[in-house]
Amino acid sequence: METPIVFAASPLDRVSHLRRDGAWLDAALSSDASRFLPFHRLNVLVKTPKTELAWANPAIRSVMDARTGAVLLGVRDGLAHFAVDLSPLHDPVAELGLAGAASFADVRQVAAALPGGDASIVAQGRQMLDWHARHRFCAVCGHATSVKEAGYLRECDECDAQHFPRTDPVVIMLVHDGERCLLGRQAGFPAKMWSALAGFVEAGETLEDAVRREVMEEAHIRVGEVRYHASQPWPFPSSLMIGCMARALDDAITVDRTELEDARWFPRDQVLRALRDPASEAGFFVPPAMAIAHHLIKAWAEA
Repeated sequence: METPIVFAASPLDRVSHLRRDGAWLDAALSSDASRFLPFHRLNVLVKTPKTELAWANPAIRSVMDARTGAVLLGVRDGLAHFAVDLSPLHDPVAELGLAGAASFADVRQVAAALPGGDASIVAQGRQMLDWHARHRFCAVCGHATSVKEAGYLRECDECDAQHFPRTDPVVIMLVHDGERCLLGRQAGFPAKMWSALAGFVEAGETLEDAVRREVMEEAHIRVGEVRYHASQPWPFPSSLMIGCMARALDDAITVDRTELEDARWFPRDQVLRALRDPASEAGFFVPPAMAIAHHLIKAWAEA
């Protein structure tokens, strides 16, 4: 894409074929050249004042959460990259002697400022560590689970059930009738911000059917053609945003107030003004470029 989507395009090779190679993994974990990305309560360690990822060496493993261990993120230029959870530490910055040099930052706040590809690495690490924190016990029998395959499997110590990292698919769609697009507002949005409609894909449902169902539920608009546009990992905690363009078959809106505060049609020229100058006379603004909704709206408006 002309403007890469935040959290996409990781520079790492995930080397899934090496996750079961115990000898390779042991060597990578102990190598001084390997890089370890620390997280604390799902916040990522960044250098200050310049926003860059603060990678650590294998010594960081001595203070990581042993229940998770080091999760393999991938390999780049021959160097293994891992994520580690330091949540057991009360004040990791002070305890690691990093005051003034680094701090743990909210991923949402720093992702857009990170160099290209680094935000994708952060998304992978955050999502994996969050999954481990939520799945320490077996969903089948309730006993404790152990980490396997470099962090990509948890196996029950009692019944041997295997549990894998989850990803929750979400459709997010720019509904249009050619010259107008349908945007909605949730009650928690900043004032004057409007965005594309979205919703979780349900069991046994295609992406196209999920788009049509969600638009009907939220705005009572029938949708015909659905076309895939792009996707975005969204690690809050484990979603994959699947961006689509959807053609409306009618235009009479009935808003489901339990889902949306409001929904309305916006003409193309007004959307273009809002994209080019959020403070303009357009009277509204759309989500920032960090969100895939921005890219959907921009792609439609400039088509």
